[in-house]
Amino acid sequence: MTQFSAVLAEQLPEDVGKSGPLGLLLTVVLLIAVALLVRSMTTHLKRIPTSFDRAEPGEQVPDTPAELFEPRPGEELLDTLRRAPRAIEPPRGTDDGRPGGPAGR
Repeated sequence: MTQFSAVLAEQLPEDVGKSGPLGLLLTVVLLIAVALLVRSMTTHLKRIPTSFDRAEPGEQVPDTPAELFEPRPGEELLDTLRRAPRAIEPPRGTDDGRPGGPAGR
């Protein structure tokens, strides 16, 4: 600790508070980084639309509960497709009943 205080005592008063070229370089790099960030932010803000209102109306909400159960156009086709067999079957179990399968060995 005494060596540290001796070094501080030897320091000239005119050197206190002055930064060297490294401080200038760091300041310039930070200013360039801030300028690039501001430029990027302005280009992103220009892409934002002036209004977020939808041009077309969204999904219609029924006024009464009875309207929920009224058939809509295409509902019959959707019901038919829901009842149709699936094109892709789920994976079979280990005992699939085949004579040469994994369970038969």
